[in-house]
Amino acid sequence: MNLITSLFLGFVTAFVGITPPGLLNMTAAKVNLKEGKKSAFWFVLGAVIVIFVQAYLAILFAQFIEVRPDVIVLLREVGFVIFTALTIFFLLVAKTPKIKKDKIKKKSTSTRFFLGVLLSSLNFFPIPYYVFASITLASYNLFLFDFSNVFVFVTGVVLGSFLGFYLYITFFQKIQEKSDYIMRNMNTIIGSITGFISLVTLINIVRYYMG
Repeated sequence: MNLITSLFLGFVTAFVGITPPGLLNMTAAKVNLKEGKKSAFWFVLGAVIVIFVQAYLAILFAQFIEVRPDVIVLLREVGFVIFTALTIFFLLVAKTPKIKKDKIKKKSTSTRFFLGVLLSSLNFFPIPYYVFASITLASYNLFLFDFSNVFVFVTGVVLGSFLGFYLYITFFQKIQEKSDYIMRNMNTIIGSITGFISLVTLINIVRYYMG
């Protein structure tokens, strides 16, 4: 397997995953607005270090479950329950987030670095995302679970994530009005996404048991 292909696939996979507005990229953008690019990039550095670890662990887990279809089905069932619960929460329970205009107090770069580490560590969605992505790519013979390809793929993940953060930091001011709209409707957006994932997961579960 060409290592350049693994690097490219990791880059694209991460860029697609980091593009939708989320806690990490929105925080990076707002830190840039209030404190400047230096603080924002320290935040990003902390975040991408954790993303590297998460992606690597996700691929190791994917390598294990690739040969265990029973585990894959169990994960689908657990995922269906979780995403259904999240859909109900975001669409029916959660309150509309308030947009805060308060200025962020100036923080040291080390504080922003550890904030990036903390928020990225609390964000568990990259793990199932990269498990699914790596298994899907492997099923089309586009990815191999050997050390070289895994390491290069994860390196691509870091580069793609960094580019996604960089674009948010650079262009956030130009899209701030749209981002405010997104923040006001964040619960509906997230609930719709989790609802769609729940539906797709349910279809896969039904097909497995009826197949």
